[in-house]
This record gives sequence, structure tokens and C-alpha cells, in this order.
Amino acid sequence: MDVKIEAGWKQVLQPEFDKPYFDTLTQFVRTEYDTNTIYPPAAQIFNAFDLCPFEQTKVVILGQDPYHGPNQAHGLCFSVNKGIKMPPSLVNIYKELHNDVGIAMPDHGNLEHWARQGVLLLNATLTVQAHQAGSHQKKGWEQFTDAVIKTVAEQSEHVVFLLWGAYAQKKAQLINSDKHLILKSVHPSPLSAHRGFFGNQHFSRTNDYLTANGKAAINW
Repeated sequence: MDVKIEAGWKQVLQPEFDKPYFDTLTQFVRTEYDTNTIYPPAAQIFNAFDLCPFEQTKVVILGQDPYHGPNQAHGLCFSVNKGIKMPPSLVNIYKELHNDVGIAMPDHGNLEHWARQGVLLLNATLTVQAHQAGSHQKKGWEQFTDAVIKTVAEQSEHVVFLLWGAYAQKKAQLINSDKHLILKSVHPSPLSAHRGFFGNQHFSRTNDYLTANGKAAINW
């Protein structure tokens, strides 16, 4: 199948695009966009990949579902378009960022500047029906995004994987911890952030690892 995605990702993920499940997934997603309100906009489904080319990927942050409210989702996990109210989990991410590396709270929730520096902001499910959380789970996206994680883990060196929350932490089994740095904590959601997300120092620990392995630090 011919998928419009950044050239490096297209090359390494072509085996997935050619599998029957991906054809079935594509048909489902197309029908959903034709008949329902789906987020993110169709042109932004692979935004995380287009903004963070495969060869430049240094950090992977794993989310679960796209935001399902109007104008929020734009293809990057935890990120929202400028001008949209910041979701609570993102506010907590910014709080930890400030406490860890001293960055002032931004006035917007758009994380494209992270992606352009090599941070893959990957949701496990890349589409969702409006106001229906989890509506596109178990349709094939998880098989695809698991393959993305495995591809990065197998074909890249010294990548930092930030696994926040129980769902994301299960993906550690796809990653060779001898080749990469896996950092785990509870989810930044207000329901759990106080139980270990605050104080995890994942941002400074990420940069320490990157620079120790000859890679440029992320300007968070």
C-alpha cells in the first residue's frame, strides 16, 4: 500500500503497510472519516512521523488515544494546537519540565518544536471518533504502532523511551534495554501525577543520556 508518510519511515515501515491488517485498518479509517467526525484531521494522522523523520528520532514518548475534542488533536501525543486550552496531563508535563530543567510554563500546548528535534510523539491509536474516547482501539492501530516501537528499537541506537502510565510501560517488552534507555513513571494525569510523575526528572535524564552518547540534547 502506498502511504503518504516521511520517506525514512516509509522505507522502514513498508512491510507493515503491505500486511493484510493494515489494508483492513485503512478501509475502516476511510469509512469513519466519510461517515463520522474523526480526529485528528486526515492529513495529520501521520504528523508525528512527518515532523520527526526516522533517521532523526532520538526520543519516543508514547501516548494512548488522540484527544477527541474539537481542534485539539493534530497527530502528536499530549500536544494540542495553539489557541486550544491545555489538557491537564500536558499542564503536569510542563510543571515537571519546569521543576526538572527550569523552563517556564509555555503559553500554548503545541509540542511541534519537540518533534522537530527528534522526539517521536506517538499515540498507540492514531485516530478517534469525536467525543468517543477509545473508539478506534483494537482496529489495527496498536499492531502498527507496536511495529513502530520495535522498528526504532531494532534499527536505531541509544534512543530514550519515555513510558508514562501502565499502558505505555507494557511496551518496554518491545525494547532492548541494553541498546536504549527506558524511563518509566506513572501517567501525568491529575489522577496519578502526584504518585511519581512529579520528580521523575525524565527530561534532564533524557538529555544526560543523549549527550553521553554523542547526541544533541533536546531543547525542551
